[in-house]
Amino acid sequence: MTTRIDSSGKAASVNPLKSSQPLGAAFAFLGVAGSVPLFHGSQGCTSFALVLFVRHFKETIPLQTTAMDEVATILGGAENLEEAILNLKKRTGAKFIGVCTTALVETRGEDFAGEIANIRRRRAQELAGTDVVLVQTPDFDGAIEEGWTKAVTATLDALIETENRIAPIGGRINILAGSHLTVADIELLRDTAEAFGLDPIILPDISGALDGTIPDNWVPTTYGGTPVERIREMGRSAFTIGIGEHMRKPARLLQDKCGVPFMVFETLTGLKPVDRFITLLAELSGRPVPASIRRRRNQLTDAMLDGHFHFGGKNIAIGAEPDLLYALSSFFAGLGAQVKAAVTTTSHSPILAKVPTARVVAGDLQDLEDLGADAGVDLVVAHSHGRQAAERLRVPLMRVGFPIFDRLGAQHKRTILYEGTRDLIFEVANIFQAELHQPSPETLNPFAQRTREKSDERPSLAVS
Repeated sequence: MTTRIDSSGKAASVNPLKSSQPLGAAFAFLGVAGSVPLFHGSQGCTSFALVLFVRHFKETIPLQTTAMDEVATILGGAENLEEAILNLKKRTGAKFIGVCTTALVETRGEDFAGEIANIRRRRAQELAGTDVVLVQTPDFDGAIEEGWTKAVTATLDALIETENRIAPIGGRINILAGSHLTVADIELLRDTAEAFGLDPIILPDISGALDGTIPDNWVPTTYGGTPVERIREMGRSAFTIGIGEHMRKPARLLQDKCGVPFMVFETLTGLKPVDRFITLLAELSGRPVPASIRRRRNQLTDAMLDGHFHFGGKNIAIGAEPDLLYALSSFFAGLGAQVKAAVTTTSHSPILAKVPTARVVAGDLQDLEDLGADAGVDLVVAHSHGRQAAERLRVPLMRVGFPIFDRLGAQHKRTILYEGTRDLIFEVANIFQAELHQPSPETLNPFAQRTREKSDERPSLAVS
């Protein structure tokens, strides 16, 4: 099947599907221990992202801004940037500050890299023990995936220690987690790798920072995530595993700078890709697959047998970031459903050509609703902003991705490996079962149905 990739071409988004590129970069920076993402822009740019984070995770989010005003926007924001970085260092003791540019400052064309280099040189003593990493993420381009990729790539480029190949540490692997993975997914990746005796360094690791743990004392930075010291050592790992096509660029950076070989898994949802992942872990560790993992595989195959009856003949509409769209569409297609409407945030990702549907549209949730209405879909799959479209289409909504703010526990939902695929099968099958209307004796009796229709046709007599 050849997938056609189109753009909606509208002048304005109606019920937007995508979130901004700086939000995606800040999301990735939240997976670094002791970090504070810093938006270089106005307060409004930060407040929108902060609202989405808080509503999704129901947690305190350490997100700050340089608070550019009219004068700074016209004359340049270097002073605001320097003041913000020094204040964060002084007040929070952050070990890592991730600077995300916004459209406000990008359109002016400032030399951000040069400004940060000057700040670090002039303020070396005040900033001792704190790494400052810049990523240029204008709001008018890209979405969460692009921002996430840029942040991970910039972090590795700034922190890995050498361009020369050093003897790798046996049993240590890097796992570059995609933006579509949940807290529970990352915890599952770590547990699975450790079950083979491997030592995984996961970046970004939002499982420690956004998992709902309440620290004993107030912490003004992220209180979990990948330690900066561990990131510096990623060049000495034996292998790198990228989860999602958008993790190919940082994986290739590690290979080019440090010689670390890599493999990118386009999805870890579904039996075949998970089998390949488990086989790779067994090869890297030199150990057989543990019995507990074999048992979970058996549970998945049983779930596929039990659940596929509910998928056959169903038409699905999916709106998601490219890698999540591919993972979910492959999942549905593998169980007998058909993806009739597919909408994503950007047309740049090469993974879109592999989505098992005739056409993918880079657009908004109105596009998804229109395509779904034309195809007569049975289920809408999108984040919480898709609920209005599902209501108008009179079909259920399966909530995935970011943000999910009208349900609790989205970050603890598993979507990958054997356990996550099994859970998704049960979730979808239960949604379809809940929509079934069981026949009653009256509806099965054609004579009773005919009598009821005739009584409905009789004119009513008004009694005065």
